[in-house]
Amino acid sequence: MSDHDHDHSHDHQHGHPHRHPPAPDIELSDRAKRSLAIQELLVEKGIIGQDEIRRRVEEQRGSPMNGAKVVARAWVDPEFKERLLTDARAAVAEMGFEFPDDTGLVVLENTEDRHHLIVCTLCSCYPGALLGPPPDWYKSLPYRSRAVNEPRSVMSEFGLEIGEEREVRVVDSTAELRYMILPKRPAGTEGMSEEELAELVPRDSMIGVAEPMPPDTIRA
Repeated sequence: MSDHDHDHSHDHQHGHPHRHPPAPDIELSDRAKRSLAIQELLVEKGIIGQDEIRRRVEEQRGSPMNGAKVVARAWVDPEFKERLLTDARAAVAEMGFEFPDDTGLVVLENTEDRHHLIVCTLCSCYPGALLGPPPDWYKSLPYRSRAVNEPRSVMSEFGLEIGEEREVRVVDSTAELRYMILPKRPAGTEGMSEEELAELVPRDSMIGVAEPMPPDTIRA
């Protein structure tokens, strides 16, 4: 697969299941009531589905540290790494990280020969349960279009230079399938604990526009 190989099979349609009202013994604040009223109106007009609202709430609860913990576990536990690369959703569930619906998850490993870059060309589908809300640049049209056509240039603008000896694969997320990258473990991290390793994994390294930080980052 070349720099430009990617999957365009998006389907961003969401259903509109009935929203259950809050329990009658719960007193909502005026702000909460306004929020619910707006949600009801958006669902009623077909602008957004209740499942999409739920997904976005779950993304807000997510954090890049969740993904960093998953990466660190894979670095120190070969058996977990194998499960992660085979059935990512089941593997992250072992650590208590679950998705709010039946969204699929694939974790791709960066190696000495191959580097992955994640994009969502039609909107901003993203594994929010593991990485938190998507950054603004990930949702921007320039990134979504240029990442496919000139991935090395895009990564270079983030300060990441990928040598020509490494293949670059661009993977295109969809409403049904999200991707996360398992970056290469930095050199010199032998003997570091799983908790210390997680501190070396920034969000952007799990998207593909950065590498993990060197061990001196936390030793300093």
